[in-house]
Amino acid sequence: MHPAPLFRWEDRAAALAFVAEVSFAHLFLQTPDGPRVAHVPVMVDGERLRFHLANGNALTPHLDGATALASVAGPNAYVSPSWYVRTSRVPTWNYVAVECEGPVRRLAPDELVALLDSSAATHEARVGERWTRAKMAPGRFEAMCRAITGFELTVATVRATRKLSQDSDAADIAGAATGVATTGDPAAAALMRSLR
Repeated sequence: MHPAPLFRWEDRAAALAFVAEVSFAHLFLQTPDGPRVAHVPVMVDGERLRFHLANGNALTPHLDGATALASVAGPNAYVSPSWYVRTSRVPTWNYVAVECEGPVRRLAPDELVALLDSSAATHEARVGERWTRAKMAPGRFEAMCRAITGFELTVATVRATRKLSQDSDAADIAGAATGVATTGDPAAAALMRSLR
């Protein structure tokens, strides 16, 4: 996370809402084989992140009882100094990111099923579909559940950054946001504009 206090995002509830909106994390853990990362969809339930991993994933046998770090990235963009009104700027990168750290526990089988159902319902609604596991062949869902393990990370610490040119004046932010939008990053540009 960027060390400058100006870029710290202190609103814990908003940061967790951002994690819920993005719904995809990089999960880091130190294992006996060295540091490893898993790329996982996550569901936010209050102060908990729930997710599942394939049983063959390098993290799966080490997560229960461990402390892990979930990193969630949002819109990001390169910012050219040419887009600022002032000429004394240097190239930079704007971004939004949230880290959630805490202890992890393995979910019971019924909790895993609830997680999978909730995840499908949430994301099917986002894409305008209505798939449920009832559409699967008999026995297929149960077989798939035996191949995965569910987990819950209780969020002890949230570290969040919104580095969006807040260290610039209004004219520089407007110029940089226009440049960012023009080069194909409208979400990052919109966030830059929203902080003024």
